[in-house]
Amino acid sequence: MIRWAIGFAILALIAALLGFGGLAGDFGYIAKVLVFVFLVLFIVSAIVGRGRAGPLV
Repeated sequence: MIRWAIGFAILALIAALLGFGGLAGDFGYIAKVLVFVFLVLFIVSAIVGRGRAGPLV
């Protein structure tokens, strides 16, 4: 998911350089949303994963 966010951020920069301001804003917004979703999922998985012990081998 973080790759998608980076991809949309790069597309936003390219669109801004080429003068497509509205499109750049849209790509930037999508990138922000994806980064936020990534952070929320990362924090939730870190909290949930703390209670589990490693495999018994």
